[in-house]
Amino acid sequence: MAIRPHVLAALLAVPLSAAGTRSTPETPGALTATLQAAVARGDVPGVVVMAVARDHVLYQGAFGTADAAAGRAMTMDAIFQIASMTKPITSAAALQLVEQHKLSLDDPAEKYLPELASLKVFDSFDAATGAYTLRPPKTKVTVRQLFTHTSGLGYGFTSPVTRDFKPRAGETYTDGPLLFDPGTQWMYGDSIGVLGRIVEKLSGQTLEDYFREHIFTPLKMADTFFNVPEAKQPRRVTVHGRQDGRADAPLVERPLQPQRPATRFNGGGGLSSTAGDYIRFERMILNGGTLDGERILSADSVAAMRRNQIGAVGVRALKTAQPALSMDFSFVDDGKDKWGLGFLITSAHVAGKRSAGSLSWGGIDNTYFWIDPQRAVAGVILMQFLPFADTKALAVYDAFERGVYQLASFDTLRTR
Repeated sequence: MAIRPHVLAALLAVPLSAAGTRSTPETPGALTATLQAAVARGDVPGVVVMAVARDHVLYQGAFGTADAAAGRAMTMDAIFQIASMTKPITSAAALQLVEQHKLSLDDPAEKYLPELASLKVFDSFDAATGAYTLRPPKTKVTVRQLFTHTSGLGYGFTSPVTRDFKPRAGETYTDGPLLFDPGTQWMYGDSIGVLGRIVEKLSGQTLEDYFREHIFTPLKMADTFFNVPEAKQPRRVTVHGRQDGRADAPLVERPLQPQRPATRFNGGGGLSSTAGDYIRFERMILNGGTLDGERILSADSVAAMRRNQIGAVGVRALKTAQPALSMDFSFVDDGKDKWGLGFLITSAHVAGKRSAGSLSWGGIDNTYFWIDPQRAVAGVILMQFLPFADTKALAVYDAFERGVYQLASFDTLRTR
């Protein structure tokens, strides 16, 4: 999620060093001081970060509190709700099925989920009254369009129509209605949630079981779950929220609640994980589908994940429809960034940061990651508060990423 120059100017108005001016980390100690200062100012309650080159750790650290009410400090093995960072894992699982010739990207999705045959598109929607008319889509939703958020499905926080839609008496909708004809626009929504149902249907396993057997166990991701085991519950991080949903409001901690075991699993979100676990998934992608002798995906599948799969359609810098859940998608280069099979693709190099062609996304509680194949660098930053794309969270993310690339440059010079 590269932060664009016009947005960066606003973010950099937030001081990122203890002295009140933006720091330029050149050493691990300087980056540590920058992150500590962000916590000390109250910009974030706590944060865990980790960055790697292809075969070694560049930087890692844990700062602030994991549970302020309990007086529990943040640790590297803290467990965060990673929400939509589940989506790339679901995408990897679906690509495994493509490799096995059980799934085809250009098939109509209804071939695998017959209930999708009845999908309709909004022909009109009256924001004042909620009245609507529907029509058949001009084309059927394909599997590829589920991977790429071009199916027409939205989320309530990304689309006012999805947010306000209420079916008429006697009508039920398992999915949709669609906001536009499939393939014509990009809209962040429940597409990969639907893709997860296809994985379950074709594999005969729940996502929990499938992920564990085919991704987490071979990658040694022992701290990633839909249901965090009781023994690991004390490592969960509390979620904070901005008071009254205002962008300038202080963060208020929400008491940690006992986890209610999930029995149904969503490919679009729901996982909890650690920085160390998620970086292993990133390293697998960085290494062309393999890690420590375990092949998860073919090199061709990873190349397809990295390739623009939406043609001339651009990823939109969406305006929030629910400010308490998300701010605007200011991290997107509006209309220029692209989408692969499971990832946002950065369209242009950002000075001091990731290369063009880098992959990224995040989760609604301000968890983010990026994978830069050109520089062979990957990073993850985990925070735990709403709203998503919070300006202070993005400023900390920006400072971390810039610090990582300075460390990566130093690391390259040192090893020559």
